[in-house]
Amino acid sequence: MAVVDRDGVVVAANEALGTLLGTEPAALCEQAAADLVDLGSDGRTWHAYREVLRGRRSRFRCTRRLKHPDGRSLWAEVTVSPVPDRPRVLLSVADISDRRELQARLRHLQMHDPVTRLPNRTLFFERLTAALETAAAEGPADPAEEPADEDARDRSYESYQSYGHGRTGRIGICYLDLDGFKAVNDTLGHRVGDRLLAAVAGRLTECADSYGYTRGGGHLVARLGGDEFAILVEDSTGTEQLADLAQSVLTALQEPFDLSGQRLSVSASIGVVERRAHGSSATCLMQAADTTLYWAKADGKARWTLFDPERNAHRMTRQALSSTLRPAVERGEFALEYQPLVDLADGSVRGVEALVRWHHPQFGSLAPNRFVGIAEEDGTIVELGRWVLRTACHQARQWQKDHPRDRPIFVSVNVAVRQVWDSDLVADVAGILSETGLAPHLLQLELTESAVMGSAGRPLQALQALSDMGVRIAIDDFGTGYSNLAYLSRLPVSVLKLDGSFVRGFQDEEHANPADELIVEALVQLAHRLGLTVTAECVETAGQATRLRRIGCDTGQGWLYSRPVPPDGIAALIGVAPSSVRAR
Repeated sequence: MAVVDRDGVVVAANEALGTLLGTEPAALCEQAAADLVDLGSDGRTWHAYREVLRGRRSRFRCTRRLKHPDGRSLWAEVTVSPVPDRPRVLLSVADISDRRELQARLRHLQMHDPVTRLPNRTLFFERLTAALETAAAEGPADPAEEPADEDARDRSYESYQSYGHGRTGRIGICYLDLDGFKAVNDTLGHRVGDRLLAAVAGRLTECADSYGYTRGGGHLVARLGGDEFAILVEDSTGTEQLADLAQSVLTALQEPFDLSGQRLSVSASIGVVERRAHGSSATCLMQAADTTLYWAKADGKARWTLFDPERNAHRMTRQALSSTLRPAVERGEFALEYQPLVDLADGSVRGVEALVRWHHPQFGSLAPNRFVGIAEEDGTIVELGRWVLRTACHQARQWQKDHPRDRPIFVSVNVAVRQVWDSDLVADVAGILSETGLAPHLLQLELTESAVMGSAGRPLQALQALSDMGVRIAIDDFGTGYSNLAYLSRLPVSVLKLDGSFVRGFQDEEHANPADELIVEALVQLAHRLGLTVTAECVETAGQATRLRRIGCDTGQGWLYSRPVPPDGIAALIGVAPSSVRAR
């Protein structure tokens, strides 16, 4: 301890303080107390100290790192408090080096993974957050974003100059996951798995240390948990640097690992994100890295993938659609449009295909290809498909009532294979036909070629039961899947719908490919020999329609006749002269 006057000069010091500072107590007298314990090194500490000296503050405490005359450093807790009834203050200095060392050891244990000895998730995020905060404090790294006022330009210039000394204002992350690591644990045990993780950590550290340095001395390699690792690159120089680092990691991990007699080979998938640090957040960066890692896995593993904003926007849109799909069915956000199926012989409308549209409050009107796949994945297709079927049958029956003197048209509804597996499709169809009063032969169900291929058990039984009921079964997009003709003789199919790719080959009449017409003609003849009718999709020109009619195709569907339209658009086509059904 020492007694200090109001001017900050030591009046008296005890022997313990002399010993702590490596000098005689008498030698401390007449010296500035602030210089002895480094109280003037920062503004806040100096101000608080001066406030106590002036009697405006009752107590002040801080921790300082002091230099002993013998060269070693020590940590000291400094307390300054007034002496009652005297114009003096009492300076107390306590050596807390042992406590600090213990705290440092405990923090190291808390912040490092015991298996690999790498920084853990907590330390990784702490370092990432600090890097982003530093970038935010220093302002934009892009010189193009130059402030308008002169003083700000000067400060920005000084900041920009600092980037010439290793500062770029950018940040990068390589987020990697070992492919098939679970199999190692399951077959060889967790002990071998831990050795493999430690060996992988060593190679990652070598790659990071040899592939460029940051102001911290090297890129931070961390184990985030399980078999997930991350490499943080502060002040990165661009995507090329991160791509090179990721490739070096893949190359390093391809070399087999020798672990106490076990020779193992592993690979990794890596998500790479590199961007300006200013304006980014740790959460957003890691979300982008996690998404990109998922892409690398989905694209085939053992590779690195760079974050793609456009692909991510598509994923976010898909996620938004997925989360609102089921409530949308309940809210009635879906509607049906219908496209005519026209008799190629006389041009009359024989039927319509029901096409569902989602009137999304945020994304507008969405075609089926935007959401049907999502509905199949999460099972919503069952509820949605049932609604489509009921609505289409009601509409077909309504047209029949509104035009009693005209030949009734059939309605064709697309059915996903999951509807057959996850619901009682036969019971649904029977109930809806009974409810609407629509005759079974006026309903056609369309399944894709790949969906009916290999049908057995429940799907085959359902199709057969529907056919026995009188419902027509059509194979959609025929010719694009397995094209195994053997199943045509054993499945209860009534109609083949030729994929539009065949018909598009008819568009260029001046340079027509004879093979296209030959293939379609052969398919039509085969279908007719089996008792099936054939519908051609994507008919857009009169020339296509003429050639299809000449080779015997039964019905056509496409923009030549009509785009998908609301129910009243179809009502206008019922009973009109066949030649009038054109280009609507």
